[in-house]
Amino acid sequence: MNFMFNLTEQQEMLKKAARDFLAAECPKKLVKDMEADKKGYPTDLWKKMADLGWLGLVLPVEYGGAGLDITELVVLLEEMGRACLPSPFCSTVVGGMAISDIGSIEQKAWILPEVSRGKIIITLALTEPALRYNPALITTKAVRRDGNYVINGTKLSVAYSHVADLVVCATRTSKKATKLALTLFLVDGKSKGIDSSLMATLPAVKNFKVDFNGVAVPKKNMLGALNRGWPELKKTRQRATIAQCAEMLGGAQQTLEMTIDYAKQRIQFGRPIGTFQSVHNRIVDMVIGIDGARYLTHQAAVMLSRQLPCDKYVSMAKAWISDSYKKTVLSGCIIHGGLSATVDSDIQLYFRRAQLAGLSLGDTDFHRIIIAEELTKNKMQ
Repeated sequence: MNFMFNLTEQQEMLKKAARDFLAAECPKKLVKDMEADKKGYPTDLWKKMADLGWLGLVLPVEYGGAGLDITELVVLLEEMGRACLPSPFCSTVVGGMAISDIGSIEQKAWILPEVSRGKIIITLALTEPALRYNPALITTKAVRRDGNYVINGTKLSVAYSHVADLVVCATRTSKKATKLALTLFLVDGKSKGIDSSLMATLPAVKNFKVDFNGVAVPKKNMLGALNRGWPELKKTRQRATIAQCAEMLGGAQQTLEMTIDYAKQRIQFGRPIGTFQSVHNRIVDMVIGIDGARYLTHQAAVMLSRQLPCDKYVSMAKAWISDSYKKTVLSGCIIHGGLSATVDSDIQLYFRRAQLAGLSLGDTDFHRIIIAEELTKNKMQ
């Protein structure tokens, strides 16, 4: 099943507007400064993004959003990846989509307009230390007590948890070790018993280990039905994975363009280094890898937007781009030579981000297993 993702006029306008805006508002100096900043993102830029309607891009119109779908989000996130934008945008928007899907009327009315206005930051607490991304192995527990729930457990790679107003937390609410015993909760990010510690990552992004130590959550903050969290958790992971692919795609494309420009300008032995076969062969391989990543990412996004089964396609996109992004930035660094190893270089920003992004939401090996399982299942059918 193949879908060609040709940008509509509206998407082309969004792409150009986002590129122009981020080029002016998110220079590489800002990206480097935010690595050392306690918050890790520029609050004034966050407000401008909200004013542009980006935070409500895929939220319903009745809650202050634009009512678009994940294909438009992919276009926007690719530009954010090009710019190395430091912000809790992805988790906030994907979390908002989950609330839009299965939230109560009260939850939607309370949260979604504030997300659109940039007043609420959401993070996703889905990954656990020994999880290997298998939801059946989630051990964080939510136990009913006095009409409410108490959460205990540990989550990893929780983006921007230190500034989050709400945490979408996946918990086990039954003793059964299956996907059918999971429930999602909206946890107040400032709740007593939440302990966040910054994880050391190569790109110095704000990912946290979060311990939930007897965190009390009102029953009204249950997201969806009790023991029925798996379908939305699966969809949320798919959306987050496609979003990650789009950001990686943007980073790879920018790395390619920076490398081509450098290869044209750098003179060695009396001519541009881009004229040497070893250099242009590397650049050709970069183009092939990026074009494959773009096709697979857009394919998965279109299928998810049409609510078609897309487990295999999401995993194909993530497996491919996890490899191709790392290969692209490595080739870019080789062509740039020693310059790429300096902190003043911009290409090192992409090299460091590619390493973490390749592991986030499942590495290549994990997604290859999913692809193999899907192929086996289809053959058996």
